[in-house]
Amino acid sequence: MGAIDHLAIETLGADDARDGLVLSTEAHWNQNEADWRFFLTKGTVFGVRDGGGRLIATAALLPYTSNNAWISMVLVTQNWRRRGLATKLLDTCLQAAAKHELTTWLDATPAGATVYGPLGFKPTLQLRRLRFAGPISPMTTQPRLAANSRLDDLIARDHSAMGFDRGALLRELGGRSGSQIVSHGSATALIRGGRTARHIGPLFAGDAGSATALVETIARSETGPVLIDVVSEHDELLKNLTSSGWAIERPFQRMRFGGAPMQDAEPPFAVAGPEYG
Repeated sequence: MGAIDHLAIETLGADDARDGLVLSTEAHWNQNEADWRFFLTKGTVFGVRDGGGRLIATAALLPYTSNNAWISMVLVTQNWRRRGLATKLLDTCLQAAAKHELTTWLDATPAGATVYGPLGFKPTLQLRRLRFAGPISPMTTQPRLAANSRLDDLIARDHSAMGFDRGALLRELGGRSGSQIVSHGSATALIRGGRTARHIGPLFAGDAGSATALVETIARSETGPVLIDVVSEHDELLKNLTSSGWAIERPFQRMRFGGAPMQDAEPPFAVAGPEYG
């Protein structure tokens, strides 16, 4: 149980993806190596190593457009926790964001929210992560694959909901092996692979019924576990899913540094994930 003052913060590179994956795997998170490589090449990931050179803590700053950025991948290995490393790395992210005049956001666990609140983060919307363990019965029909133009539609709807453009992120996630953009009625969603489960999101729909139909069609077409991070405001979707075999795993609190503006647009039914927003 040593002090941390002697531990230097460094900026990590693409070659550190596997070391980062060790940390997120220890925390039982769903990120895979492709996620880490995206953060390391498109964002800035700060890290701390112990005396033996082992990566023991990280925090990432992922810039979006219109001077917005997401803070995520705040991880500390088990035997170095509660010594201030996470706060030290978070401060480094905030300093980097301030230097570039970026508005920062994050999706916090309940424990994290108690830490981020006193630092100046204000709550916005709430999320609920749900898990579906596997198909109840085989399906003879599959979700309809959307045409290429559907990606542009997804990006446009995401821009409207978020207030800034994340086309580069959605094109990267949608272009990965195994990723799909599927639709059902007014609902459209991105499905991508993760370390332990497939992930649905973002998901946009005209109503809860269309969102529910799409999610359940996707879930029953998958052979393994599926995750979705639902915006709590859409309580009808939450009720529909929990009554059909989905289990709530944990909540997340979306927070914005410096205040929470009013949003005119309807939020998505589900987000891209707490690591991406």
